[in-house]
Amino acid sequence: MSNRRDFIKKTSLIGLAGLVQPLKVFASPPNIDQNVDYKNESAKWADGSRLVVSVSMQFEAGGQPVNAESPFPQNMQKGFVDLPGETWYQYGYKEGIPRMLDNWDRLGIKVTSHMVGSAVLKNPALAKEIVERGHEAAAHGMNWATQYSMSYETEKKFIKDGADAIKKVTGFTPVGYNANWLRRGANTLEILQELGFKYHIDDLSRDEPFLIRIKGKEFAVVPYTIRCNDIVLIEGKNFSADQFIRQVKLEFDQLYQESEKKQRQMSISFHDRIGGTPQMVAATTEIMNYIKHHKGVSFKRKDEIAEMAYNDKSVIREF
Repeated sequence: MSNRRDFIKKTSLIGLAGLVQPLKVFASPPNIDQNVDYKNESAKWADGSRLVVSVSMQFEAGGQPVNAESPFPQNMQKGFVDLPGETWYQYGYKEGIPRMLDNWDRLGIKVTSHMVGSAVLKNPALAKEIVERGHEAAAHGMNWATQYSMSYETEKKFIKDGADAIKKVTGFTPVGYNANWLRRGANTLEILQELGFKYHIDDLSRDEPFLIRIKGKEFAVVPYTIRCNDIVLIEGKNFSADQFIRQVKLEFDQLYQESEKKQRQMSISFHDRIGGTPQMVAATTEIMNYIKHHKGVSFKRKDEIAEMAYNDKSVIREF
């Protein structure tokens, strides 16, 4: 597999017209995954998968506020900028995402990248490259503001501005949404549906996708995780890459066992400045290769999972 620099050279002439669009995903069945054992009689997913794994890659660095949380002590005096903290975030777009992109190619996995609008505008070439490599661009707000405290119209503009930034830079229309630290407000889901979104991930209540009803229309929930999430376990905490490997493998083993009898989805999440470090990319490789050696497992973007949920008559409907 060629590395990222080779990829950039080969695709330098690709225009926005050649980018992957979410409408194509929703217009046709999900791609067949060669890892799926299609003769598995216990498969619970419509495409024959026994267990679906969904990977998130957060694109946030560059969109953070001044003196945002970091592994450094939060003891900056008022009026001064946390300069080392700034470099920690810069690592996300200088090293983290580029390293992860090469690794996803080596592993043959397509992910969902939740993109902060202001981060995309600051690093447009990188955002565009994510989409050109076949990954999903999902919305993650315009910045790190607390949208749950906004009025209806303010929040609507906040969400739309972030999605528009992604569309302008990458040519990809986001259909999925993730609020900052999952903290959506009372109006968020109604706004998302009004803006044409198809799903959100700010829900930890299940290990499988499900549908809810908003103003008489179905809306998909593709559950997220804080258990298999680098920002909760690794960032600035006493938790090693080895422990991360062990914990995610344990999660997978249990869900794989349960998938003999019911539909199961596993979520794993990486952040640009954390999951893109050398040790975490090495850990990711070990985890994914372990998972891929199990029959009936497929890796899917979240827009693909949402579409499968809409078309599955047996999916849980919480209404």
